[in-house]
Amino acid sequence: MANDILRLGKETLIYGTSTVLARLLNFCLVPFYTYYLLPVQYGMIATTFAAIALLSVVFLFGLDQSYLRFASDAADKNKVFRQCFYGVLLNGLVLGGLLYWAAPAAARVWGLGSDFTLLRLAAGILFLDVLNMIAFTKLRLQRRAWYFAGVRAFSIVVNVALNVWFLAVWRQGIHAILWANIFASLASLLLLTPVWWSELKGHNPFRFDFRLQKEMFRFAWPFVPAGLASLLVSVIDKPLLVHLAGTEQVGIYQANFKIGVFMMLIVSMFDQAWRPFFLAHAKEKNAKRIFARVLSCFTAFSAWVLLGLSFLMPDIIQSRLLGSFHLLAPQYWAGLKIIPLVLTGYFFYGLYINFMVGPVITKRTRVLMWITLLGAGASISTNLLLVPRLGILGAGWAVAVSYFVMACALFIFTQKAYGVPYEYGKLAMLAGLTLLWAGAVYWAGQYWAELPVRVLKIGLLCAYPLLAWGLVKNSLPQGDIP
Repeated sequence: MANDILRLGKETLIYGTSTVLARLLNFCLVPFYTYYLLPVQYGMIATTFAAIALLSVVFLFGLDQSYLRFASDAADKNKVFRQCFYGVLLNGLVLGGLLYWAAPAAARVWGLGSDFTLLRLAAGILFLDVLNMIAFTKLRLQRRAWYFAGVRAFSIVVNVALNVWFLAVWRQGIHAILWANIFASLASLLLLTPVWWSELKGHNPFRFDFRLQKEMFRFAWPFVPAGLASLLVSVIDKPLLVHLAGTEQVGIYQANFKIGVFMMLIVSMFDQAWRPFFLAHAKEKNAKRIFARVLSCFTAFSAWVLLGLSFLMPDIIQSRLLGSFHLLAPQYWAGLKIIPLVLTGYFFYGLYINFMVGPVITKRTRVLMWITLLGAGASISTNLLLVPRLGILGAGWAVAVSYFVMACALFIFTQKAYGVPYEYGKLAMLAGLTLLWAGAVYWAGQYWAELPVRVLKIGLLCAYPLLAWGLVKNSLPQGDIP
């Protein structure tokens, strides 16, 4: 068992590293885009990729989850793969064709105006990506983590390199960004050829089992509304902003929103390790006490990161890194005010991940769909209420509010279904310390000069971990975690 857990940890690290690499390489494109794209162009790209994110759930239709479920105990795994592959192939052709045909009308509804070519190129990306996803899912099932991470990393490098080539060298327009994604997806599909071709070749490769396909679709379809609800929380703000504030404001918003990737990386890495950890310890008699301690430690560390990024990122963005180069072009600085709100939203998402112990351990995961729908509703209503009054700052508040609502709802469910004795006193003191530090910097910024404010920020950030350590040191697990 120990070897199995070690292997799980190793694979988690590999998958996590590929995720971190993907996010960091994609983040590298943010400063590049701000220098080669006008805010209105960046806004159109952000809105297009929001559509791709939502439609990918419908194109895939949960068949990756069906493959994992049916292939894990099937006698004929090749047959299951063929059913899933042909299923997404057929789904991609039909939906891709519909999107291509309806692109002119869909572009106007989604906020892209008359540039329907963006959605037609998006149809190509979606079609290729769902074919890739089934092959990637097979690699996960076979626990071939290095192959998975290598193909994914290569695809990302191709995407970044082609973006730079098309925009900086060839001076092409925003359509080139989508073409770069298409070529990157093609490169990935080619590298995965041994994976999917080995399953499709052989006896009766085109034989179709309608009974099995029906069972797989029946299992898969609940993942569609759940996936859509989850993505709505993070992408619905773009089309709403287009209609409420204009495409240029979406570009400014998206460039600064991307700064939140640093907080999201911490949450994602924690998520990769947290789920196998709490499942491994769930049956121990002191499991709930361990989970409570983890929340205290997570809160202390992530709150420090939240403060550090909120205090320092605006200064870093506006500083000269290489001569006249900035992390974001000056025309995007109007959106710096949303960075602390986006970071706060991801902090609340980290709390949401902590509270995942309740539905997972009790096997009542269907509640997650309703909670994410609640978060999507909070995002939509907050955007509609605040964006007309506050502009993109209202969209930033919507991010924080939606994840806060989701965290609160899951906390309530977890306490009713599982009852973890969280250390409320320590959590309250950590929250108070965080708010006090944030308030001190905000107050100083109103009355002090720039240099003294920076000194105060650094001093407070140095003091925070010492004080936080004093609060949570008794929460650190010692001899009770084997």
